[in-house]
Amino acid sequence: MSAGSASADLLSGGFTHRLLPFSGAEEFLGGAVPFLRAGLDAGDRVLAVCGTGREMLLRDALGPAAAGVEFTEAAAWYAHPSRSLADCLGVACETARHGRRLRVLGEPVWATRPPLEVVEWQRAEAVLNEAFRDTGAAIMCPYAASLPASVVAAGRRTHPETARGARALPNPGFVSTAAYCARCDSEPLPPPPDGAETLEVERPDLYWLRVWVTDCAQTTLPGGDLQRLLVAVTEVVTNAFRHGEPPVVLRTWTDASPGAAALVCEVTDRGRWEPDGGFGLVPPKPDGGPPGDRFGMWAVRLLCSFVQIRTGRNGTAVRLHIALPQCDHGESPR
Repeated sequence: MSAGSASADLLSGGFTHRLLPFSGAEEFLGGAVPFLRAGLDAGDRVLAVCGTGREMLLRDALGPAAAGVEFTEAAAWYAHPSRSLADCLGVACETARHGRRLRVLGEPVWATRPPLEVVEWQRAEAVLNEAFRDTGAAIMCPYAASLPASVVAAGRRTHPETARGARALPNPGFVSTAAYCARCDSEPLPPPPDGAETLEVERPDLYWLRVWVTDCAQTTLPGGDLQRLLVAVTEVVTNAFRHGEPPVVLRTWTDASPGAAALVCEVTDRGRWEPDGGFGLVPPKPDGGPPGDRFGMWAVRLLCSFVQIRTGRNGTAVRLHIALPQCDHGESPR
């Protein structure tokens, strides 16, 4: 069988995305072990993304078969919503090209995330259903009962199926990617602070725009983060002139929220962006052809810690967050 026909047969099996709710080690293993064993028996590429404790449980339950599982530390895998999504999609597509299915047991890290970041990880769970549709991959996400009720409830809306032991049942709470993302963006953004630096951009003169942003941010952001911000702001302002209406206004300020300190850059205009105009929520496939506008806003999401977009009758606001060096987890800025 050729690689092409093997890949076609694989994709015909369909993508699956299952929620595994559990309240203890027995329920966790009761769903995770059959899922992993099924992948090993089928010749899938099998990954388990979890902490050290869960890894020890899985290795013990799988016995010698654990040697066929690639174990990955959850904190490293779940480092950034858009980047993690893109990396996993690349692995899924590459695995499918070699005639195999990617099978991932992935337990997201929720406990130490600030609220705005939690929303973006929940959104990533929803976007995954669209992005992985034609990959043939199988993904199972364990959610502990000890998590906040809102996190577990969101999991039921972002996973088409729920695992009960070795069985998979349709999830009545599941909603489409578009519906879930609209829900994420239903609340208006809080107004910028009074002290925000403000510039009305009268024409897309990107040189002076970058000079102004550099002047506002260079004492706050390290060089690499500043360069990422400049590329992101350039893309968003270009889209504001292309899809929106004047005036285009740029604002910057520092958000000192505990655990979520960030430099914030907001671009507003009076137009209403249509969804196809560049929300950039779904990553392009690695072999998806020319980039275009959609890739431009997807790249913005990769460059920033996270991005908030609101659009409607009163205009459009795109708010870019770049985490400051002294951020949560003791890590460098994401």
